[in-house]
Amino acid sequence: MKKTNGQAPACGVADFRDDYPKFTPAMKHTHKILVPDMLPVHFGIIVDFLRKDGWDIELLRNDSRAVIDEGLKHVHNDTCFPALCVTGQFIDALKSGKYDVEHTAVMITQSGGGCRASNYIPLIRKALKSEFPHVPVISLNFAGLEKDSGFPIDAKTLLKLAFAIFYGDTLMSLYNQCKPYEEEAGAADAARAECVRYINGAYDRGKYLHYMRITRALLERFARVPRSREEKVKVGIVGEIYVKYSPLGNSHLEEFLLSEGCEPVVPALMDFVMYCAVNNVNDAKLYSKRSITTPVFALAYRYLHHVQKKIIRLTRKYGFEPLHDFEHLRKCADKVLNQGVKMGEGWLIPAEMAALAETGTDNIVCAQPFGCLPNHIAGKGAVRTLKRMYEHENIVAVDYDPSATKVNQENRIKLMLATARENLAAKQKQGKGEGDGRGV
Repeated sequence: MKKTNGQAPACGVADFRDDYPKFTPAMKHTHKILVPDMLPVHFGIIVDFLRKDGWDIELLRNDSRAVIDEGLKHVHNDTCFPALCVTGQFIDALKSGKYDVEHTAVMITQSGGGCRASNYIPLIRKALKSEFPHVPVISLNFAGLEKDSGFPIDAKTLLKLAFAIFYGDTLMSLYNQCKPYEEEAGAADAARAECVRYINGAYDRGKYLHYMRITRALLERFARVPRSREEKVKVGIVGEIYVKYSPLGNSHLEEFLLSEGCEPVVPALMDFVMYCAVNNVNDAKLYSKRSITTPVFALAYRYLHHVQKKIIRLTRKYGFEPLHDFEHLRKCADKVLNQGVKMGEGWLIPAEMAALAETGTDNIVCAQPFGCLPNHIAGKGAVRTLKRMYEHENIVAVDYDPSATKVNQENRIKLMLATARENLAAKQKQGKGEGDGRGV
């Protein structure tokens, strides 16, 4: 739309592409940046190191019903639930009076996929436009989606982010393997808090690349948590990335499973990072979609997988169940769904469900957000095939949306847990029978 003499277009409507506040490099020294909560421990580590680099960043913890209501006011209710949650969390925080909105920005990550992952930014800008028109939206992405975000991403920052995710994944896994079995209440929480301080200290000293030393320290600390040998129901959590991890998005699912005496088994966030990287490589092979970034993604994937394999070997040495090897996940995917199916979480969801079944986690919650068509197809749509492949797999698909009540969600999970407990009791009975030579 053409402008004349510096005036607005004749129709009186500004071009939306230019009609929004931009985050400039100078704002690093004047603005607080708000980040939505998805993985409290992971994001806490990331926020801490970014603060050390001079950024005034705060991880939002508001997760009341008011957050969902604000999302409903500003995002069409046919839009996916995660987009509604994130937008609502921003608006609720800005309305709280805690922040100088003239000197506040919000930041969201984007993976560059074909769904909401690429559409968050305009949704959030539109929501902010009426009440907080001076608040810039920063895109943290590696696909060149927002070229004027004002937030610099260099090789050093990328490495810090990658290892923060590795350490966060390790902490998440170790905590979930210790918390249900701790003999002293709060011992696992104390271990996790101590490990977070240790990681922050490593970042302070510039030693964040010493991943074997840091991982060994985390393993040694959790190995000292006194644990019972009681066998408990293990429940995997898969699905769309936000509702899989976010306490706001999944109604505090991990806490609920722990309260039910279960061991939550949550796949690594690094799996999603590697999934995004390898999809760029697959694009070149499957669709002849090669670009100058293809070899960069291939190199990044090889390096991340190399680090992952070393962490897995070390984890096994300390007697803990390691997170999945990503190449094994790819092989699991090939049994169910072609790796060309990459919209949203695509082939990663059935791959994780298959890998969980192969490592003794037969019980799975597939978290499905409203409005996420890829998740319903690749997640719920693959359940029948997976149950044919793994006869003991016990999967429940749970919908998360603004109208769904926590009670209904938990009741569906409790039905799955009833079957899980029966299966565990039968397994234990069979084991005792085989142990005393009498059979079952």
